[in-house]
Amino acid sequence: MTSAGEMAVYGSDASREFAMPWVVVRPSSSSQVRELLKWAHMERVPLVPRARASNVVGACVPVRGGVVVSTLRLNRILDIDDTDFVAEVEPGIITAELQALLEERGLFYPPDPASASISTIGGNVAQNAGGLRAVKYGVTRDYVLGLDVILPGGKPLCVGGRNLKDVVGLSLLDLFVGSEGTLGFFSRIILRLLPMPEDSLSILLGYTSLSRAVDVGIQMLRRGLVPVAMEFMDADVIDCVRDISPISFSPSLGGLLLVMFQGNKGDVSHCLKVVKEGIARGAHLFQWGREAQEKEIWEVRRLINPASHRLGEHKIALDIAVPRSRVVEVVEKSKGIGGEYHLPVLTFGHLGDGNIHVNIMYGDGEEEFRAAKDAASKILGVTLDVGGTISGEHGVGIIKLPYISRQLSPEELRIMRGIKRLFDPHNIMNPGKAY
Repeated sequence: MTSAGEMAVYGSDASREFAMPWVVVRPSSSSQVRELLKWAHMERVPLVPRARASNVVGACVPVRGGVVVSTLRLNRILDIDDTDFVAEVEPGIITAELQALLEERGLFYPPDPASASISTIGGNVAQNAGGLRAVKYGVTRDYVLGLDVILPGGKPLCVGGRNLKDVVGLSLLDLFVGSEGTLGFFSRIILRLLPMPEDSLSILLGYTSLSRAVDVGIQMLRRGLVPVAMEFMDADVIDCVRDISPISFSPSLGGLLLVMFQGNKGDVSHCLKVVKEGIARGAHLFQWGREAQEKEIWEVRRLINPASHRLGEHKIALDIAVPRSRVVEVVEKSKGIGGEYHLPVLTFGHLGDGNIHVNIMYGDGEEEFRAAKDAASKILGVTLDVGGTISGEHGVGIIKLPYISRQLSPEELRIMRGIKRLFDPHNIMNPGKAY
């Protein structure tokens, strides 16, 4: 693909950053990928792996030109085994489509990034995607057992396998998961599966303050309850979704807590009983349900992104993570920074693992854009001051790259870049990203 009109689509991702590729290719076999990497290595041509481009950090924007390599024709399911509880797939399979096929067989692939309906397994592995269910089940890294990787020069490398335990040597597998396409091209991915949970139930709790909602979530954990997901939403987010929500919210609500439990029916019912008979007392809103009612509860969470644009046409979306004990403090400071710049700041996210989504909303015009960037920089500074991280699940890409030296030491960066040179001596794999 070489025409400017066709290639323009491949120059951007959900970050809205843009750079025009030199050419776009769409291989349909690993042998084609091997030949491509052999040629690119010899000719020193940058290669940028790309699938559905749902990432928000510019991880697949071809900032140095080169060849964009689409994985969408590499979308076969190679094996599903309900004895070993593994699936072997090519990188272009859409996450939600795989999950639906597995569910028909009573199997469960837990990672659930918000983009699951459009993102691919290969992209999830490249970014080490998280999601709502990370509290109980973990993130993508916890479900990748093995990878077939094609290295620059066309060299094949197999890391890991179908074993649940393997402690031989250094874990090269862990280097590739979350590497943002900078080390090699995934041609086969081996995933760990679980049995499908017998029961699922969700609870929505509303309080007059966010701090009270967060306290209730911490109480659940202290009582030994292990939720699949534990989400919070601040008062400004509630205001954004109020008019389009399937659930009505009173103006007095200052914080919401959304919790999901899964497991056998007895355990799930016990969790509901503990919440109803003790933890939920004093809630100004208490709603729970299974099936249709559960979907209604989580629709509130899914409405945040479209509803947020009521406060601004554009946004800078941060995905910071902090210790749970500092969540309310960081939320309050983030909102204070927004006030300094006269910009709305929405906060919501995964309370269970301290992952806060901070959306700085702004309108058209260079002045507001600069103000939003300055506010983002200050919020990242607050995050690091409390021992947090500038990215909990979205990755670094190019958007977070200017800030990475504020979190990682020169020695850490030297080691990472040295590893990159071992795998990719000519720096052709997604150059200019991540680290």
